[in-house]
Amino acid sequence: MNPVTGTPALFLAILFGAAFGALLHRGRVTDYDTILGQFRLRDYTVVKVMLTAIVVGGIGVFALVQLGFAKYHVRDANMLATILGAAIFGVGMVLYGYCPGTGLAAIGTGSVHALVGAVGMIAGAILYAFTFEVVRDTILPVGRLGKATLSDVSGLPTIALLFGLVVVAVGVVYEIETRERRA
Repeated sequence: MNPVTGTPALFLAILFGAAFGALLHRGRVTDYDTILGQFRLRDYTVVKVMLTAIVVGGIGVFALVQLGFAKYHVRDANMLATILGAAIFGVGMVLYGYCPGTGLAAIGTGSVHALVGAVGMIAGAILYAFTFEVVRDTILPVGRLGKATLSDVSGLPTIALLFGLVVVAVGVVYEIETRERRA
């Protein structure tokens, strides 16, 4: 059996998915009030959890690639699509009170309103599928950079960008923690 696509991979996907959901719950980002507090600039739990996840994920992916256990699969960088997608994601998160990952984790905790929002996510995915040809022909070509990474665009090595990310993330979390202690 192929370990990448077989039953062991499925088991690991379920195991890691459950662990991810448990960590989201432990980090309090499955709580609607925590998400709302972030948008009201009163609770920075979401920023701290996201920065931690980005740094750990970045280091993990970089290490896996360097060790030969994974490869980068770079997709086209489409700037207009990225901007529009981010705007839709942001509006959806404000209205829903969760991002897709925290919404699904909140469903696991028994949140009925998160379940209703997940139905909306599925409806949005179906709408996107039905309108993809229009998106492909009118939006994706605008601002297309091709298969470009931040290293390609900036000319900096990936390790330098990763180091800079870690420094900025640690600095931001430190500043948030300092301000929270003062308040």
